[in-house]
Amino acid sequence: MTAFVVTGTDTGIGKTVFAAALAARLQASYWKPVQSGLEDETDSETVARLSGRPVLPEAWRLALPASPHLAAAAEGVAIDAAALTPPPVRPLVIEGAGGLMVPLNDRASFLDVFARWQLPVILCARTALGTINHSLLSIAALRAAGVPLHGLAFIGPAAPEVETTICRMGEARRLGRLPLLQDLNPGSLRATFDACFPVDCFA
Repeated sequence: MTAFVVTGTDTGIGKTVFAAALAARLQASYWKPVQSGLEDETDSETVARLSGRPVLPEAWRLALPASPHLAAAAEGVAIDAAALTPPPVRPLVIEGAGGLMVPLNDRASFLDVFARWQLPVILCARTALGTINHSLLSIAALRAAGVPLHGLAFIGPAAPEVETTICRMGEARRLGRLPLLQDLNPGSLRATFDACFPVDCFA
């Protein structure tokens, strides 16, 4: 059965909303291995609200809204990256935190964990200025680490030339583009996602 890792070229680009839509599409469970920042609605809570799908408990819940290694250090603990293992549930959508090189501790990043898992990665990229550089660097990092890249999901206003450039230079598949939704709710998200991402692009 299907399992995907959803990561991004940066933080705050909309990958949690994408992950919620993907979980709903695949009728999948969702897992966020590390959550840093607990004051506002967490990513798991957002996905549960928007997808209606089961959400598995995080391996680490850290109060400080910062990079996981800093959030852990603030609580006097260290994340054991080697112990992070995807739950044996399928279909499953896993969401990382921030970008690929976000540190989990002083030795390992999310990229190191993704390389060990060998699950297909969907790279979410914003369509704003700077995305070509960020996207191509992220693609290069995935390839250098031997991580299977399933494709790119763009988020934001249409930028067809930018999207084409990234996919051509990165030799990566364009899965679709999720526009920013003014009225974000389960129904609008599902309808928009269905219109923007073909049924077979997650096969």
